[in-house]
Amino acid sequence: MPRALITGVTGQDGSYLAEFLLARGYEVIGMVRRSSTLNFERIAHIQDRLTLVSGDLTDGSALIHILRDQRPSEIYNLAAQSFVPTSFGQPVLTGDVTGLGVTRVLDAIRFVDPTIRFYQASSSEMFGKVVETPQREATPFYPRSPYGVAKVYGHWATVNYRESYDLFACSGILFNHESPRRGLEFVTRKIAYGVARIKLGLDRELRLGNLDAQRDWGFAGDYVEAMWLMLQQDRPDDYVIATERTHTVRRFCEIAFGHVGLNWQDHVILDERFVRPAEVDLLIGDATKAHTALGWHPKTSFEDLVAMMVEADLAALQEDRRPDPLVAAIRHF
Repeated sequence: MPRALITGVTGQDGSYLAEFLLARGYEVIGMVRRSSTLNFERIAHIQDRLTLVSGDLTDGSALIHILRDQRPSEIYNLAAQSFVPTSFGQPVLTGDVTGLGVTRVLDAIRFVDPTIRFYQASSSEMFGKVVETPQREATPFYPRSPYGVAKVYGHWATVNYRESYDLFACSGILFNHESPRRGLEFVTRKIAYGVARIKLGLDRELRLGNLDAQRDWGFAGDYVEAMWLMLQQDRPDDYVIATERTHTVRRFCEIAFGHVGLNWQDHVILDERFVRPAEVDLLIGDATKAHTALGWHPKTSFEDLVAMMVEADLAALQEDRRPDPLVAAIRHF
């Protein structure tokens, strides 16, 4: 049975990847940060099938101990401070976790077992102020946030360790990928959740920032397959993973509100508080290399993704509004 370690297993991508690997007969070890409040909501349905270990990307010695104890054959580094606006307020923390954290994992692999195959979650935010469209593996990076800068560091650290120490280390340059498991702080989930609340009469307006920003949005459940495929190749390499289609935040709103029979213009309000200090205007990926070398293609359309997210939030909110049977029984008597 192959063994895989996932850092960031409680996140959106980590939960989908854990499901994917379990379905393929892997033993999955999930690394989680020790904290006073545990958030296992995304992995609750598979938690009894996972081995969870305590660790942190800021603690290199802990990473070495985890690798020695668990002996994984594959490591998927998905942990990061990944919210772009937060990176402006906490740039040093973002650099330590999202940038230097990658080097700590790579160094642990080098010391404990250089045969471990390593996947690094790079990001389209590295392209930032794009110098060519669409963006491919050879497109120069021009990050526009501390998060993007940290991801560039982690990406080049992965390349450096691959070339310096002959590690099987890959970077997946993933463009925006969303799902009903996306955090509420991200604009896509903020829109889906806001639409659901407005449809159910719980809210009347949705405040957003730059509606003209364009992104290449795909479904996270499709993208984790690409992560796994990278580590199954004969040699390590880096790949852009994208749908090769771009849409504005405005278009996301149109589809989301339209899905429930509402006009987005009646509810969306522009709020300068949600505009970034430095904006990334256009991201669209060229995934030709992934198509030809990995045989990977996205399966979920943009329109289906938006509908999926709205429907999930509608269902969750309606479930929350259902009366508790015990409370109802007490009231009856």
